Amino acid sequence: MSGVATRRPAWWVPTAYLAEGIPFAMVIWVAGTAFKDLGHSDGEITLATASVGIAWSLKPFWAAFLDMARTKKFFVIAMEFLLAALLAGCAAAFALPSYFRVISLALWALAFASATQDICVDGVYITSLDKKQQASWIGVQGMCWNGGRIFATAAVVGIAGALKNHGHDAKSAWMIALGASAFVMACLGVYHQLVMPTGSIGARPESAAAVVRTFLDSGKAFLQKKSILGMLVFVFLYRTGEGFLLVEAPLFLQAPAKAGGLGLTLAQKALIDGTISTSISIVGGLLGAAFAARWGLKKTLLPLALCMNIPHLCYIVLSHAGAVSLTSIEVLVAVEKFGYSFGFVGNMLYMMQQIAPGKYKMTHYAFATALMNLVLVPTQMASGPLADHFGYKKFFVFVLVASIPSVIAAWAAPFPNPPDDEGEDAPPRADRAEPPAGEPARAEAVRHA
Repeated sequence: MSGVATRRPAWWVPTAYLAEGIPFAMVIWVAGTAFKDLGHSDGEITLATASVGIAWSLKPFWAAFLDMARTKKFFVIAMEFLLAALLAGCAAAFALPSYFRVISLALWALAFASATQDICVDGVYITSLDKKQQASWIGVQGMCWNGGRIFATAAVVGIAGALKNHGHDAKSAWMIALGASAFVMACLGVYHQLVMPTGSIGARPESAAAVVRTFLDSGKAFLQKKSILGMLVFVFLYRTGEGFLLVEAPLFLQAPAKAGGLGLTLAQKALIDGTISTSISIVGGLLGAAFAARWGLKKTLLPLALCMNIPHLCYIVLSHAGAVSLTSIEVLVAVEKFGYSFGFVGNMLYMMQQIAPGKYKMTHYAFATALMNLVLVPTQMASGPLADHFGYKKFFVFVLVASIPSVIAAWAAPFPNPPDDEGEDAPPRADRAEPPAGEPARAEAVRHA
């Protein structure tokens, strides 16, 4: 069966990336939605949930060690069953008086299991498909990862909202909704056991010491790159403003009107923050990648930064407008999500084309993405306490001001690797059977936006 699956990626690629998207969205967005529905403050929620994102930033530190043990498929299946068990445990924890603390701790285990699954799914993809197949399926990666996000933020949240509307109390509604997500992850684990290819094993590291030596050498090479300080400043600053919005904006949609929020029901939030936002993010990422591919990153980086940050005005409008129609909320949230996804492409492309090239291209790209995500942790953690302290009206004005460094970073970003460089760091040509230049950026931007 595995041999057939290798020849037919349609059997496993879509579901593998669906399975990647579900736990990420459950940890980053759905947990916060549940806690907010149960009456916790924004400060409590962001401090408990935002720091968990560190797990995905630390992937490079244990990725190489996975090759020393079992196959990549083994870890994919093991993590999917572990994720199912952890989600079921979170569902059961709602019956406990200390459910907030228990679930907050469980989110860390969920995050590390999800990050390990990410590493190994990508490993199966890279080692099971040839370059032509990788190119043809790379767009499906992003679409299906976002399908997992839609399942979590729309279907799971929608189930909880529907159960509350039919008389269930909030805790029991969330128990059933999280139980449904656990069931889906378990089903995906069973299915992938049947259809997912093993992936080539390749040369395993000689020892843990060899892995550490290679890691340290790649780190030294990373720090010796030309203009590395300026490039890291760009990575640190480009998403400054957006970092304050990613976790807090959905909580604002859900907060009651008397607290300055929009007072959306779970069903309304599932539609706007789940289905509409994710769909718009996909479109924005694709168009942003096409825009950058057409005009080149150096010419488009500043416009991309402006597109990402100017739409923060939408939340200022929403927080100051008082009573707002549901249609207006949908439009303004969609505009902000589109701008974010469109502009986020600049971040991914810059790391691919300027920071990654060299001897350890994949490792250095992983370093850059890890740093990018790590920088979001303090802004996300601070967003809740700041919103609680200032109120939503002043908070969103603060976010707009905090976005200015992002635009300056894009304007001043160094470009040590010219796009027409035909040396070691040159982008792959079409005759090398590599994916088209814009495709990796499209998939990565769609997947993470």
